[in-house]
Amino acid sequence: MSHVAVLLQPVIELLAPRAGGRYIDGTLGAGGHSFAILEASAPDGRLLGLDADPNALAIAKEQLARFGDRAIFVHANFEQLRVMATAENFLPVDGIVLDLGLSSMQLADPARGFSFASDGALDMRFDARDATTAADLVNDLDEAELADLIFEYGEERASRKIARAIVRARPIATATQLARVIEIALGRRGRIHPATRTFQALRIAVNRELEVIENVLPQIVETLAIGGRVAIIAFHSLEDRIVKNYFRSNQQLRVLTKHPIQATRAEELANPRSRSAKLRVAERIA
Repeated sequence: MSHVAVLLQPVIELLAPRAGGRYIDGTLGAGGHSFAILEASAPDGRLLGLDADPNALAIAKEQLARFGDRAIFVHANFEQLRVMATAENFLPVDGIVLDLGLSSMQLADPARGFSFASDGALDMRFDARDATTAADLVNDLDEAELADLIFEYGEERASRKIARAIVRARPIATATQLARVIEIALGRRGRIHPATRTFQALRIAVNRELEVIENVLPQIVETLAIGGRVAIIAFHSLEDRIVKNYFRSNQQLRVLTKHPIQATRAEELANPRSRSAKLRVAERIA
């Protein structure tokens, strides 16, 4: 499964890359947004690409090879955005893009444990250097802690029922096994798999996703030049709420998207991942 950059056209239109500009893609993935930024900022715009996933980084390097030394690649979580920009002498910048959440490549890799159909280890780490896996949480947390995690990060009303079923089924080693436990506990109705919210909760917890977003937002403001812009694509209400509230409350930012931009029907049909995407853009002001 190939990864398609979500909301690519509005991201480029609102970031407005220009020749000679400096840009950061904090979630490089397969390099779709970065490719468009480098094309739009030709002939001498430069880009610093970060990704916590070394597999994604390798793919992006190949995809962006044609741009030569205009693109710099760093294996790092975007939580380290300011540190890495400083280390690469890449300050200030004219634009930053973050495409949050899970990529199609990660979902399709059975060894990563993100997919319900994965028979690989229940891992869910973006970066294998991190210590805690989803299996650790599923098998080590007590029932109440597990229920709280699923409710808080998955917004799952049946969290206690799910936690009870998981504890009874331990040990759980694979994503397929976990999905089946939840499906038996809740039953199956409609198109959405009953384990969807639980998988989201575990992935968020394993990768500290909400904490990372909260930590990077002040760094973004410090890293942007006056007039520089940041575009952030969120995929669920928890992360979108953090971005929205920060953009609105920070007096150094001017919000350019009164309401979040969402995919057109045509994009949704071409790229189902875009259905839940919400793009918010802000500009740093003097």
